[in-house]
Amino acid sequence: MIELTPLLNRKIGLPLYVQLYQYIRKEIESGGIEPGSVLPSIRYLSQHLNISKNTIENAYQQLIAEGYVESQPRSGLKVLPLEQPLVSLQPNVKGIQPSTQVKKNSYLYNFLYGDIDREHFPMQSWKRCLQEAMAIEADLFMYGDRHGDYNLRVEIANYLFQARGVNCVPEQILITSSTQYAISLICQWLSLNGAPIAMENPGYDGVRTVFQNYGCEIQTVPLESDGIDIGKLNETNAKVAYITPSHQFPYGMVLPIQKRLKLLEWAHLNGSYIIEDDYDSEFRYQGQPIPALKALDTNERVIYLGTFSKSFLPTLRLGYVVLPTRLMDDFQKQIDQYSQSSSPLFQKAMFLFMKEGNFERHVRKMRKVYQGKHKALIHAIEEYMGDRVEVIGQRAGLHILLKVKEKHSIDLMKKAEMLGVKVYNTEKYWFKGESESSSIIMLGFGGLTEQQIIEGINRLNQAWFK
Repeated sequence: MIELTPLLNRKIGLPLYVQLYQYIRKEIESGGIEPGSVLPSIRYLSQHLNISKNTIENAYQQLIAEGYVESQPRSGLKVLPLEQPLVSLQPNVKGIQPSTQVKKNSYLYNFLYGDIDREHFPMQSWKRCLQEAMAIEADLFMYGDRHGDYNLRVEIANYLFQARGVNCVPEQILITSSTQYAISLICQWLSLNGAPIAMENPGYDGVRTVFQNYGCEIQTVPLESDGIDIGKLNETNAKVAYITPSHQFPYGMVLPIQKRLKLLEWAHLNGSYIIEDDYDSEFRYQGQPIPALKALDTNERVIYLGTFSKSFLPTLRLGYVVLPTRLMDDFQKQIDQYSQSSSPLFQKAMFLFMKEGNFERHVRKMRKVYQGKHKALIHAIEEYMGDRVEVIGQRAGLHILLKVKEKHSIDLMKKAEMLGVKVYNTEKYWFKGESESSSIIMLGFGGLTEQQIIEGINRLNQAWFK
């Protein structure tokens, strides 16, 4: 067992568990803690550092989630080997420090993925920012910057640095109306018509449709228990790989650090690009959000996609792309031929909302709200359904998957509807019907109250098992 003596400072704003996690991670990455070493027990370290067991538990959970260590029965936490980081071809840019359409009212309980909580939405603050944006008459009657509101891009760069570890400048950021629109632009920038594209299987069907509309050759890559199968990816000749590393859609696993480094190596050695869709990374229920893949991108091979649809408001139609610096010149030439796709008025309002700190406060509040809903969902499933089901992807996000043993999803959906509950299968996320998930149901919980979640699960139990 190794000895840990990190310098923890209780006077700074950074939580102790984050300081401890960052210290251990740095020691692992630098070789100070060697692969195969066993971390001290929680009880021992609590006494040694005079800090609570919960603090150490949270730090260890973050290390497990990111793949730096793994829990081994009767042995404790064992440090895993890392791949050697790539040698950077060029230095990082030093930036600013920075649906399914359903008539929802037709059902008593609709577990629709994509719904968000309405009760806690900061309506008054948002209305005030909209009114202030409308009061700026000089901007009100203009089409807006083709790249997107510059001040908003400054705020996004700051937010990405603080929340996701992404170091970029506003000039790398393009505001878009949606992820699908962003993918369409990328297909044009990179001349992907007919090109081979690697995608996780299952994966987001909305993006797959855009690639198919451009005639791209979809090369599916299966998932392992910890995310995309890198070995199978290496067998493709893909020019671009689209992935969801921080919360795989729809299965929910988090790509560990070893695979992240191998993924970056694949892109570097093959001259390919990775499109990282970071669609709901704000909502993680163990430890802090995991740093983005883009944060590790020393060779400028990752195109980062973000959105405000899950973290704030879907009707805002506001997302963004962070481009590698190597693509910025070509991007500049092409984007000057396009008008801005997202409302300049909403962009200005969002800038004001973020500038005042409202967005970060909202995300912190909603993380607690959704964690409460998530906890109620898992507890209700355990209480009413027990071992007749298996929960998949339960550590983050606004949905889970439920594998119902010896049942078929079509029958499950029909039986649920008979008792006023709407649930969804995952068939459309599989490429060309290659589904291995005929008994898997998707449950989105963002738009339901905790009481509705509990009552809905009780009805599902009645419909499926009684």
